[in-house]
Amino acid sequence: MFKTVLFPIDGSAEAREATDAVINIVQTYGSRLILLSVVEEQLATEEDATIPDIMASPEAIAQLLQKAQALFRERGIQAEAVERQGKPAFTICDVADELAADLIIMGCRGMGLTEEGLADSVTYRVINLSPCPVLIVP
Repeated sequence: MFKTVLFPIDGSAEAREATDAVINIVQTYGSRLILLSVVEEQLATEEDATIPDIMASPEAIAQLLQKAQALFRERGIQAEAVERQGKPAFTICDVADELAADLIIMGCRGMGLTEEGLADSVTYRVINLSPCPVLIVP
């Protein structure tokens, strides 16, 4: 059913909390697991600079992906790592389409509690743009 599972990671607690769901699904269905981390495009002005340092540094993202691969390896799961640059929601959906993912699993930061937060939410955008089902782990 879920031959290819895409798990976008960003170093957040929410992504770490989704790990158990990822392990469960990948082991249950014998899925191919692809870890994705997106280096966010630099913003034009300092005023808009809200990108966490970890998501703006290719070196930090490479280290994040290596740690995640090691964590899954400990559980007997071989995970492929993909690093891309761009806007997170659009990049996640593009990669899901390119790799013919059957499922995207994401943690949720809970920013969608207000109308303003919902509009800015990566999770919300992925749900609406994804070429495949999306499992959100609260």
